[in-house]
Amino acid sequence: MIELPDFAPLRASASDGAATRALLDRVDHLLVVTKDAREPSLARLPHGRQLAALLARAMRSGDDFASTRSSNARATGLTVGAFGGASASAFAALTWAGKALRECLRDRPRALGVALLGFDAAAERVVADAVLAAAGAAAFALPQFKTAKKAAPPRLTSVRLQTAHGAPDLGAARAAALGNNVARWFTVLPPNVLTAHAYRSAIERLAKPRGIACRFLNERDLDKLGAGAFLAVARGNATRDAGIVHLRYRPKGHRRAHLALVGKGVIFDTGGTNLKTFTGMLDMHTDMQGSAVALGALLALAELNAPYGIDAWLPLTENRIAANAYKSQDLVTAANGTTIQVIHTDAEGRMVLADTLALASREQPSLILDYATLTGSCVAALTERYSGVFANRRAANAILLEAGAASGERVWPFPMDDDYDELLKSDVADIRQCAVESNGDHILGARFLSRFVPKTIPWVHVDLSACQHKGGLAHIPTDITGFGVRLTLELLRANAGPEALARRLTT
Repeated sequence: MIELPDFAPLRASASDGAATRALLDRVDHLLVVTKDAREPSLARLPHGRQLAALLARAMRSGDDFASTRSSNARATGLTVGAFGGASASAFAALTWAGKALRECLRDRPRALGVALLGFDAAAERVVADAVLAAAGAAAFALPQFKTAKKAAPPRLTSVRLQTAHGAPDLGAARAAALGNNVARWFTVLPPNVLTAHAYRSAIERLAKPRGIACRFLNERDLDKLGAGAFLAVARGNATRDAGIVHLRYRPKGHRRAHLALVGKGVIFDTGGTNLKTFTGMLDMHTDMQGSAVALGALLALAELNAPYGIDAWLPLTENRIAANAYKSQDLVTAANGTTIQVIHTDAEGRMVLADTLALASREQPSLILDYATLTGSCVAALTERYSGVFANRRAANAILLEAGAASGERVWPFPMDDDYDELLKSDVADIRQCAVESNGDHILGARFLSRFVPKTIPWVHVDLSACQHKGGLAHIPTDITGFGVRLTLELLRANAGPEALARRLTT
């Protein structure tokens, strides 16, 4: 059994007023954020004149930060940083905050104070949100399996914010950190640790205390439901533990799912019969990150007591090689009756999502969002800094761009014109799984998936090309980014929930 950590270990508090010597004496390190060294309130802080002089010198050298240490009994560390981008993008603000946290964490503080000086209310909210997000990511440790008995360095456990315009939304910051930490933690687990059975067990243990109902559709259940596309992929597994986890969050008074979250959960992908190369297969334990993002988003929304019903559908399987594994030119039938001509067994993600989307659609949610590490062509198109989005409503493109910009998880919409389906025409089945050529595979993958969502249901597909970025991305310090949770929370917040968003997409 996988031992689950505290996914939101950071304790955050906030109060109005200037940072005082009392605050300095309560924390191990104080981060002072201001627009520039000339801010008058900076000089009024303890050691303020020294900080102003150090920051001015640093800025002349092209740096945003300067550090020193207090002469108090605690020898509190001091970092002062210039954030001049009051109108900067959320991504830029988060990137700056990540750098600020790295500066502070050199001192290995457990308790961090943050004083925000000289900003108007709107800019202060931007800075506070970014610092809280960076702290929430930095305070969380990804799993380690080293046997050496080396004492772990102290980790950040608390943040105290001093603001001038009221406390930021600490609950929203905690929920976003919880969801992102869940997504990153599960994704980095080795494939012999995060087996389908172990993953399912961990999901159930996370769901139960939050009042989230959980059922598991095993291979026998899925056979009865006609889920031939999922079962074709699962056929080559050494164990018969593949299936679809269905989670149900229902606040009081809500019986149906207004929102369905679907996430690809291929816990290891060899490529199947069309075997990947060594380098292509090396990190394929991360091919389940879509399911981890969907799970993290659900838990974050539950943490926020979202006032609408939510389903999460997580298809869990491996894609292995075996004597009975599926192969090119197999003909399979999906749960909605669509017949599929298999072209390439390494296009397994769209196979497992096809049945999962079809089953999720039967519940008639107002909106479906799916997340998947689906195609390398999306990475080729966007690099690992943006993720691609696809929707069956043209109006979604502008809304998704706005949510990506506001959340700092940037996305770019791709075309979904009907004529792309000509490249998926089959002479023997209703549709080909993919084209023989790889050009535009991210678009064709989305067009394939659209076949399994009724046109009456607004649907968004997120191809997670930014789920892994060497050195981290924005405020996230690890290669695995957990991209998608902040995007989802912002998309739903800014559009007043899934029903209002669905209406906006339909009108």
